[in-house]
Amino acid sequence: MSDLVTNRKALHDYEILETVEAGIVLVGTEVKSLREHHGSLTDAFVVFEDGEAILISSSITPYRFGNIHNHEERRKRKLLLHKKEIFSLRRQREEKGLTIVPLAFYLKKGNVKVRLAVVRGKKQHDKRAATKERDVKREIDRAMKG
Repeated sequence: MSDLVTNRKALHDYEILETVEAGIVLVGTEVKSLREHHGSLTDAFVVFEDGEAILISSSITPYRFGNIHNHEERRKRKLLLHKKEIFSLRRQREEKGLTIVPLAFYLKKGNVKVRLAVVRGKKQHDKRAATKERDVKREIDRAMKG
């Protein structure tokens, strides 16, 4: 289960509280493009419309061998979740300061899935602390190895 596309910025900008797996409605050329790792989840987020979860602002590059039926790069994409999951995510999103962002597109049994996360934004000083902690860990690992 390797990731096709990841949202590395989300791991830096947000504190992850909970993750959920969701299916996604795609057209054929989008799947082919994702299998070539051509996509971006930076700045993507989930909204709720008419009782459905919709992924907004995700980018899947048009398939290079596509014809006139190629897909639109930044279209709204419906997420496939159970009603209970949609209700739970919607309730969490209504809390102050929480949002839902995609972390990755990946393949599972031949189907493209999305790993969603309920997140809270990090403050600037939290980001600095995390970066400093990561650098210290890297230095310790180098010292132990060398």
